Amino acid sequence: MKKHRGMRSQDIVVLLKIASMKKEQWYLKDMAYTLGISQSEVSESLNRSKIAGLITEDKKRLMKNNLLDFLEHGLRYVFPGEPGAIQRGMPTAHSAPPLNSAILSEETYVWPWAEGEARGQVIEPLHPGVPLACAKDSALYELLALVDAIRLGRAREKQQAMEELRERIL
Repeated sequence: MKKHRGMRSQDIVVLLKIASMKKEQWYLKDMAYTLGISQSEVSESLNRSKIAGLITEDKKRLMKNNLLDFLEHGLRYVFPGEPGAIQRGMPTAHSAPPLNSAILSEETYVWPWAEGEARGQVIEPLHPGVPLACAKDSALYELLALVDAIRLGRAREKQQAMEELRERIL
């Protein structure tokens, strides 16, 4: 049986972590530690992203336009978000920065997290380690919250999220 080569949700987390670091040099072991993903999983993620054309052959630089194109047109179909039960957690999508200052909504979306201070409808994160990783990295937090706005938002929220992502990634 052939090995699965399609994208996995954690691949988006790894790519956005690279984007959050801008031109800063990074190492596989540090990436794995900060994201709460094993080194082998990060390595496999980079291989899948290379095959998908989202990262360069050396697996160090993003193919930024390809990534943005995938986030805008494919993400919500491949990794849709669906609001769940009310629970305590970390705000995401339009309930988190940077969209929370531009979009007023009575709905609050959160990633389930025992240490979270907000209550809202649960949105499963792209990887279970996302809330802890985002608690340590505000740039990654903003990118993942914007991605969640694309996964679940209405047209206006998606458009604003894409504008913010372009500013941060390009």
